[in-house]
Amino acid sequence: MTPEAFHAAALALPGATMTIQWGDDHVYKVGGKMFAVLGGAVGAGGFSFKASDVAFEVLSETGRAMPAPYLARAKWLHIADLAAQDDDEVADWLKTAHGLIAAKLTRKARAEIGL
Repeated sequence: MTPEAFHAAALALPGATMTIQWGDDHVYKVGGKMFAVLGGAVGAGGFSFKASDVAFEVLSETGRAMPAPYLARAKWLHIADLAAQDDDEVADWLKTAHGLIAAKLTRKARAEIGL
């Protein structure tokens, strides 16, 4: 997947926004809460995302991903090589991450962003 495809897939999700934080990391949010991070302007630092409990275990145990620094206890994963990933699979991970975070928003916050 390219950084451009990652950006497009993340922002295609309902209520998704992107800010640049921590230098040049692209941080994708829903309702002001992070659901994914693309490292650097060109994805050179890989990407991180909120994962379901099952995906966290499977992807980390098989070595496809590693627990994300500082966010592992919240079930975030980090994958170092964006270019080696399948577009559809990454888009699915982003959709799931978005849904996990959006589900924790208040009813009012979800209504404000159209969820």
